[in-house]
Amino acid sequence: MPKIRPVSDLRNYASVLMEVHENEPVYLTKNGRGAYAIVDIAEQENYEKTKAALKLMCELEKGRLSGEQNGWLSEEDVEKHLKEKFND
Repeated sequence: MPKIRPVSDLRNYASVLMEVHENEPVYLTKNGRGAYAIVDIAEQENYEKTKAALKLMCELEKGRLSGEQNGWLSEEDVEKHLKEKFND
């Protein structure tokens, strides 16, 4: 069951923070609508890693599609491109 508290409960933030555990965020409402979430730091770090992995997977998929549509580069062409890019 999600823990939902009004944002005004942050006046006594210690009691709100005691409710936060890994995989058990506390959701804060403002004017009866969801506004914020307080999460355990380990859960936040896991979220950031997942987000980075998803971004990498999307970039890899773009590269794969580009290779299939425009043709693949040889190893020599890649090395030449990188040398030109990083020597400037």
